[in-house]
Amino acid sequence: MKPSTDSAQPGAQTGSHLFPAGQFVPFILVTVLFFLWGIPNNLNDVLIRHFMKSFAISRFQAGLVQSAFYMGYFLLAMPAALLMRRVGYKSGFVTGLVLFGAGAFLFWPAALAGSYRFFLFALFVIASGLSFLETASNPFIAQLGDPSSSERRLNFSQAFNPLGAITGALLGTIFIFSGVELTPKEIAVRQTQHTYEAYLRSETLRVVKPYLVIGAIALVWAMLILRTKFPAIQSEHENESGDRGHFRDLFRYPHFLFAVVAQFFYVGAQVGTWSYFISYVQEYAHQSEKVAGYFLTGTLGAFGVGRFASAWLMRFVSPSKLMGAYSVMNIALVGIAVFNPGWMGLWCVFLTSFFMSLMFPTIFALGLKGLGPNTKLGGSLLVMAIVGGAVLTPLMGFISVRTHSLALAYAVPLLAYLVIAFYSFWGSHRRNTDLAAG
Repeated sequence: MKPSTDSAQPGAQTGSHLFPAGQFVPFILVTVLFFLWGIPNNLNDVLIRHFMKSFAISRFQAGLVQSAFYMGYFLLAMPAALLMRRVGYKSGFVTGLVLFGAGAFLFWPAALAGSYRFFLFALFVIASGLSFLETASNPFIAQLGDPSSSERRLNFSQAFNPLGAITGALLGTIFIFSGVELTPKEIAVRQTQHTYEAYLRSETLRVVKPYLVIGAIALVWAMLILRTKFPAIQSEHENESGDRGHFRDLFRYPHFLFAVVAQFFYVGAQVGTWSYFISYVQEYAHQSEKVAGYFLTGTLGAFGVGRFASAWLMRFVSPSKLMGAYSVMNIALVGIAVFNPGWMGLWCVFLTSFFMSLMFPTIFALGLKGLGPNTKLGGSLLVMAIVGGAVLTPLMGFISVRTHSLALAYAVPLLAYLVIAFYSFWGSHRRNTDLAAG
């Protein structure tokens, strides 16, 4: 059947209200959550490089940081949706923040034990909390106000996520990276002098203080949300007949199913790109870990600028078309980074962050369009698609180890942007079958 037109046309966007009337405090409290979960998400990019040094492990083994992290998202998204379907979004926010804080505090005993597996478990607990936060926050913001401006509103709130990402990268670069990088000869000397183990332990302990501060902030924010009255938006009661939705109904919405696939590839592209960006800078531009860390901070800044710019551009360009244009740009940029590594490739990877910026919230909002009582369940599946970060990131590490080329590993994000371009130009359109199901 011929696809229907976009559900959010530029003209409709222009006159719609972005902020929800009378619900500004809950809107702000939840929007800050986008900032908070950006911090641990991008501290992982620093941890991958740091753990390669402090535990003397390979790039593929260090990539398991993202596997442990995003498996937490995958496994807890559905329980989060089922909890919120029974008792509302607010419970999801509080539960998520408590798990987030608990996981951050676990970094202390993990560092004292000097156990890489313990760190992976702590990251899993953090991600479990973030799974609750994302499962609750994205649909909450999308539905809190004028439906015609849901993509713009979600892009606005999501724009604070890269500010958290920048904060995380800076925290890691300043407080976790010591700047001490030993050559193989220096390592051999320290091993002979029996001081190498002490060096590794001191490097491991550097992660403790930043995570204790993050954990304390998460628990304080949980208390603020607990004491604030939240609105019962439409999907809290689902619909007048009391229908809470059914998983089988979601298969009647092709635009939603395509969104899940696109989200899987998008998150894999984002996480993989940033996870190995520090290594890319060091390997092809021959810079130190500190300088590479600042490059990571810069590309995250470009991501933040892209979020705000995209929220403004969506007043004039339909979200799906804008995302399609951005996908094409990233296909070209990553192609250069794969086949022409060096300073030019570095700057191309750097710029991809600007163009990937609108993809997660736009895929999320477009996928939820017209799901009605199935919105919470649909939101949980879109959050579960974040497992793409757990799959594609170690795949990039595996490719780089087998081919001895980190640049070639960036072919994985290149494939992902091809999928997203297909979704943008075709898969995101709601069809007549979708409208009938709705």
